[in-house]
Amino acid sequence: MEKTEYITLLVEGKEIRLPVVVGTEGEKAFDISQLRKQTGYVALDRSLMNTAVCCSAVTYVDGERGILRYRGIPIENLVETHSFMEVAYLLVHGTLPTPEEKRNFSNLLNVNSLLHEDMRHFFDHYPRGAHPMHILSTMINALAVFYPNVDSLSLNEDIEISTARLISMVRTMAALAYKKSIGEPVVYPRNDLSYCANFLNMMFDSPVAPYRISEDAVRILNILLILHADHEQNCSTTTVRTIGSAQVNLYATISAGISALSGPLHGGANQQVVQMLREIEKDGDVTSYFNRVKDRNDPTRLMGFGHRVYKTFDPRAKIIKKECHAFLEKMHIKDSLLEVALAVEKAALADEYFIERHLYPNVDFYSGIVYRALGIPENMFTVMFALARLPGWIAHWREMIGTETKIVRPRQIYVGKTWQNA
Repeated sequence: MEKTEYITLLVEGKEIRLPVVVGTEGEKAFDISQLRKQTGYVALDRSLMNTAVCCSAVTYVDGERGILRYRGIPIENLVETHSFMEVAYLLVHGTLPTPEEKRNFSNLLNVNSLLHEDMRHFFDHYPRGAHPMHILSTMINALAVFYPNVDSLSLNEDIEISTARLISMVRTMAALAYKKSIGEPVVYPRNDLSYCANFLNMMFDSPVAPYRISEDAVRILNILLILHADHEQNCSTTTVRTIGSAQVNLYATISAGISALSGPLHGGANQQVVQMLREIEKDGDVTSYFNRVKDRNDPTRLMGFGHRVYKTFDPRAKIIKKECHAFLEKMHIKDSLLEVALAVEKAALADEYFIERHLYPNVDFYSGIVYRALGIPENMFTVMFALARLPGWIAHWREMIGTETKIVRPRQIYVGKTWQNA
């Protein structure tokens, strides 16, 4: 039997032993779940910056070494040989699909790709200019009314169908919201197209201008979705686990994750990159913008560079940088904003100020460029993030309901008025 290691904590002269938990990649933590019971103290960690909120087998991130693995498989391997649909299956089920499992999963996605016709009328009543993320969050929440059998009592029977319905239907909703926003007729999904090809066709096909599906566009969209499919315990994933711990149905739980992702500090980064590039293009001077970034008294930020977790390089950025450059060149895409992006990248990679601070382009810098090259409008960038992250959210939700039964209930340190001086 393996011997348990402990950390000894001295509290008011009393020694407390806290068991050490070691992950499969050597990550270490000490378990403080009994700390308050034994000492009367709780741990204070603002924004959970140094707290592991769960044990998970879904995704491994090593920010110091630039490592990202889904279910133990390096992200580099997955983008090279697998589709987004296969990676979605991997995240949700724990293993890559066999040929038969792949066919069955594909059939489930096809069968569940159509949106309930009554739900289509909802899109007619959103105000013009409503952000697609808010529409998507609301529509996902409404699924619980049209497909109600997703509560905790029915998970064993319907979880596969509910999972496939969400992964498939969210792309239909996203495309429909876009079509409504530009006043074009809705394009229905086709069962002869792959996941990404179907989405692009629903977005851009038109009765007067049939969309020609490019294999290169489908390939790079697959890569982008795979790179964003999961990223451990970020804000939206933690939201999904927190909301789900109350045994909220799957659709409402995912809706909450989408709402968390909609914030500019989380899912809106690639949209901010494009806004920055537009500002630089307007001024016509990369150097002056960089000088503003370096000025401590100036709030200007270099968007799409650096990362909260990755301290050396973002492995996703290494992949999409190469693919981005190759895609733009092969498709002969001419876009002045894309030219500005390449100029910013070149200048930043040669600037000692950014090099010393490890501010290298991250995945958001390149993803915004690629989405723009694909013809996807800026207000849809965060929706694309949600489309990609959905399998990761579902994987964490399924893991959470299978291993944790207590509702999430953090503590706080009260610093308000007391009864005596109220």
